[in-house]
Amino acid sequence: ELRDLASKHPNLVLVKLDVANPSAITDAAKVVEGKLNGMGLNLLINNAGIYTPAASLETVDAEEMIRTYKTNAVGPMLMAQAFLPLLKKAARESTEKGLSCSKAAIINISTVMGSIEKTAESFFKPVISYRCSKAALNMLTKCQALTYGEAGVLCVALHPGWVKTDMGSQEADLTVDTSVRGLLSVLPILSEKHSGTLLNWEGKAIPW
Repeated sequence: ELRDLASKHPNLVLVKLDVANPSAITDAAKVVEGKLNGMGLNLLINNAGIYTPAASLETVDAEEMIRTYKTNAVGPMLMAQAFLPLLKKAARESTEKGLSCSKAAIINISTVMGSIEKTAESFFKPVISYRCSKAALNMLTKCQALTYGEAGVLCVALHPGWVKTDMGSQEADLTVDTSVRGLLSVLPILSEKHSGTLLNWEGKAIPW
């Protein structure tokens, strides 16, 4: 479906990427830099994530924890590092005041399941490796905001909701269309006051 879309829209470029592979991230950043023709990158969305439904405290092992962290927390960290020069370039060359997605931003797709405060509400699905990795992603987002914000790069974590995807399953609350439309309406309103926060697809703050 992506290839079909790219064939109809020449401004859509597909880049091969595996966020669990550091060299693939570096290669992808070089490809993107070449496609930008000297311009900066305004928006990086880290969406890749893995989820093991059966990962309870009784069954989860070290290999599963490390595998999930590698994709869900380490991947977004390395992506930000690799694309930071392009994001900083966009921020430097922008005439906009403050922080915004149209200037330069890193958006980490996270989840309410990474909120320590709200864990009890959804613990009927323990999914230990997923929860812990997303809590780490939320911390990463806060650290990125405090570090990269000085260079004009906005960093925010977004919860897309429980979505009817392969990961979310058909018992989920939201259709893909509802979630994506919501996220797309939130991106333009993000500013420095949202820096380092976790918001849902409606733009509402989620406690950590």
